Amino acid sequence: MSDVIYSINGSVISVLNSRTFGMREMVYVGDKELLGEVIRVDEQRTMIQVYESTTGLRPGEPVRGTGSLLNATLGPGILRNIYDGIERPLKKIMEQQGAFIAEGKTIPSLDEEKKWTVTLKVKAGDTVKEGQIFATCPETSLIEHRALIPVGLNGKVASAVPDGDYTVNDTLITVISDKDQSEQKIGLKQQWPIRNPRPIVSREPISTPLVTGQRVIDTMFPIAKGGSSAIPGGFGAGKTMLQHQIAKWCDADIIIYVGCGERGNEMTQVLEEFSDLVDPKSGKPLLDRTCLIANTSNMPVAAREASIYTGVTIAEYYRDMGYHVALMADSTSRWAEALREISGRLEEMPAEEGFPAYLPSRIAQFYERAGIVDTLCGSKGSVTLIGAVSPQGGDFSEPVTQNTKRFVRCFWALDKSLAYARHYPAMNWTESYSEYVDDLSRWYSQNVARDFVDLRAEMQAILHDEAQLMEVVKLIGSDVLPEDQKLTLEIARVVRVGYLQQNSFHPEDTYVPLQKQYKMLKVISYLKRACQPLIAKHIPVSLITKTGIFEEVIKMKYDVPNSNIAVLDTYPEKIDAALAGIE
Repeated sequence: MSDVIYSINGSVISVLNSRTFGMREMVYVGDKELLGEVIRVDEQRTMIQVYESTTGLRPGEPVRGTGSLLNATLGPGILRNIYDGIERPLKKIMEQQGAFIAEGKTIPSLDEEKKWTVTLKVKAGDTVKEGQIFATCPETSLIEHRALIPVGLNGKVASAVPDGDYTVNDTLITVISDKDQSEQKIGLKQQWPIRNPRPIVSREPISTPLVTGQRVIDTMFPIAKGGSSAIPGGFGAGKTMLQHQIAKWCDADIIIYVGCGERGNEMTQVLEEFSDLVDPKSGKPLLDRTCLIANTSNMPVAAREASIYTGVTIAEYYRDMGYHVALMADSTSRWAEALREISGRLEEMPAEEGFPAYLPSRIAQFYERAGIVDTLCGSKGSVTLIGAVSPQGGDFSEPVTQNTKRFVRCFWALDKSLAYARHYPAMNWTESYSEYVDDLSRWYSQNVARDFVDLRAEMQAILHDEAQLMEVVKLIGSDVLPEDQKLTLEIARVVRVGYLQQNSFHPEDTYVPLQKQYKMLKVISYLKRACQPLIAKHIPVSLITKTGIFEEVIKMKYDVPNSNIAVLDTYPEKIDAALAGIE
């Protein structure tokens, strides 16, 4: 007797009295063969989560198992592509089916007709092991695709094709397995279960920052290659724009952008902008090193839940080739809402705010897939995870934000009031933090300057003092403050406006190299020290500010070109000259 649908509850269907399916097995549901995954098995019922619209599905339609887990298809052609949450190529679907995705079996994830110029790295008689690079081909103008021996396969190459042009379905080498002496045919394409992390040799300690060119990140709240960060913020705080800036300017080799449950018009803007962006390092299109996964809020909720895993599996695949990958997830709140909706349909006991009790473990499983590792192919690669969180009403005490905070070491809290005041990035410097500073301090001292971390600590102390003083100012005004505290407020304004605030549309300010960031910190620190003797002589701060030197220091981010940062070395002389007139 074949297995058939017994009941349908939104995206969750059940099969009665079946012994056919295993947990997490991928299945095809109904006459249209909708893609699904087994999520619960008991004596009476097997529950299946369907990743496509179940509209029109009826009880009695067949359910067919595949015997494999829900997989991502990996191979050349992923970059420059736009997928939905279950790795269906949206461009190809639009060409063949129009603006809306038809249900059922669809187009392959990779272009099976395109030929790739393949160079073999092994020959007949060679011994190969799992994860080894056996062939390469130019995937885009920026990225070389390195084909890997599938995980779990070790043996001897029985035959190999000559270098030439091949499709993803062509057999490139055959390997006699050491395990059972079977002959395995290996090509450019392979499958991997999206919920299982790909294997590694070992994890490396965090030691190198992901340089973004954004001063508030690189200086104040740095993230490491192989690290994880959360960007919580209410509507309009600038989460998506900050992720765009990081994607464009960070020194990762490959960008994976997952739009998880975002509005359709916002996702359209992302796709159009990414298509037009130019990679500043190479002058080539940024899309040449980017893969986009678009799962908008009107797409099936189950596919939204899967999109995060699809994205991180693709990121790990390129990591295993030896690349540094940055994954942007926008936003994990919509992903958590998908978990809540599916959990409700399964009639599970709800926890805080209706989210399932396993929400913390799912968030942990996702962020734990970040890391810098020794790969099976013998090189180093990393996956850096940056997840946006959209708390309702900007309330950071809600479960998704709080549980995310437990599992990331970098927290970039966006402030709506800063965004409305046109202060971008709108990162609140009192609520944000990074636990990577100690791990990266050695790198900063060796590659930027010995006193870089000390200058950072000095700026943070100034901002902390300002926050405390502003409590007093709000009550009784600034006029009653002593002159040294007024100076603290003025220097803090220079730090906020002249350093933390950054204009992504200004050619000199959209990206700032670390050496320029360091020299700017030196100038602000010198300004503070140069003013202190005048304050000790009871000269009012109002006289000092009238010299205009504070405004000149604020404008240095625009006035000093990135190509000639040595100009910043002349600023101490300018400061001395301006202050000399007061004495």
